[in-house]
Amino acid sequence: MIFSFPYLSGMFRYLFRRLSYGIGVMIAVVLLVTTIIYSAKVDPASLTFGQRADTGSMEAKRLEYGLDKPLLLQQWDYLNDISPLGAVYRSQVDKYSGVHLFSLGNRALLIKAPYLRTSYQTGEQVSTILLKKIPRTAALALGAILVGAIIGIFFGVIASLFKDSILDRFIVTLSVVGFSLPSYVMAMILAIVFAYLLGEYTGLNITGGLTTLDDEGNEVFVWKNLILPVLALGIRPIGIFTQLTRSAMLDVLNQDYIRTAKAKGLPASKVLFKHALRNALNPVSTSITGWFASLLAGAFFVENVFSYDGLGLETIKALDTYDIPVVLGVVLFLALVFIIVNIISDLIYAWLDPRVRVS
Repeated sequence: MIFSFPYLSGMFRYLFRRLSYGIGVMIAVVLLVTTIIYSAKVDPASLTFGQRADTGSMEAKRLEYGLDKPLLLQQWDYLNDISPLGAVYRSQVDKYSGVHLFSLGNRALLIKAPYLRTSYQTGEQVSTILLKKIPRTAALALGAILVGAIIGIFFGVIASLFKDSILDRFIVTLSVVGFSLPSYVMAMILAIVFAYLLGEYTGLNITGGLTTLDDEGNEVFVWKNLILPVLALGIRPIGIFTQLTRSAMLDVLNQDYIRTAKAKGLPASKVLFKHALRNALNPVSTSITGWFASLLAGAFFVENVFSYDGLGLETIKALDTYDIPVVLGVVLFLALVFIIVNIISDLIYAWLDPRVRVS
C-alpha cells in the first residue's frame, strides 16, 4: 500500500491528538490513584520500621517520604518527578538522570527521565524493580495471547464452517464456559489437577517463577513453570477469540465477493484463507491487541496462585506493605501500556481494512 501525503498528514495529526489525550489520561490516573493512596489511614513509615520504632525515626521517615505535606503538594511533587521536564531542589539533582538547563534560586530546571522514586521496603529504584519484573509478566501475557489467538481463531473457523452442527454448538458452549471462568479460578483448577494430582506424570510445579538458582548460584530459566500460568491466563481469550472469529467468518462468508470467488472456481482453501479469513480478522486483531494489555493486568491473580515472580506478585506484596512508589509505578506502567496498545490497535485496523482511514 502506497500512503499519500494527505494520509500521512492525517495520521500524524491523529497520533498527536491521541498522544495528547494519553498525557491527559496519565495525569488523571496519577491524581485519582494518589488521592486514594495518600488519603488512606495507613502509615507507610510504621510498616517500614515496624510498630516498635521510636517516634523520632518514624517522623524522620515521614519527612523523607514527604508524607507530612498536604495532599495536593504530594501530588504535585509526584507529577514533577515523573515529568520529563521538572523543577527540582538543587540539593536533590543527583537523584535524577537528565540534563541541567539552568538554576534559579534553590531550584534547578532539568530535562530528565521519569523518576519513579525508590521502594519504601527495599530502597531499590522502582524503575529497576519494574525492569526486572515486566519481562517475566510480559512473557506470561504474550504466551497467553498466542495460545488464545491460535486456538481461538482455529475453533472459530471450524465452528463457522460447520454452522449449526453438533460440533459448532460444542465449540460455542466451550467458548462460553471458558470466557465465563475467572482466570484465578482456572489457575487453581489447573494447579490442583495437573501439578498436584497428576504432578508425578506431568512433572509440573504448583508454584515457581520463570527463573531459579542452580547449585552454583547461577540464574537459570525454568520454562515449564510458564505452562500452567499461560493456560490459565489464556482460557478467556480463547473463548472470546472463538466467538469473534466465528461471528466475523459467518458474516464474511455471506458476502458477494466470496460467492464470486467460488463461482470462478478458486480452490476452497484459497477462498477461505485469502479472501474470507483475512477480512474476518479485522475485529479479532483489534481485540488481540486490547487483550494483551488486559492480560498484563489480569496476570496479577494468576501470578499469586502460582507464586510466579512477576509484576503481579510484586504489586500484591507492595499493597500488603503499602509500598506507595511501587504501586504507583505499576499503575503508571499499565496505564501507559493501555494507551499505546489502543493507538496501535487503531492503526492495525486501518492497515488491514483499506476502507478505514485515519483522520
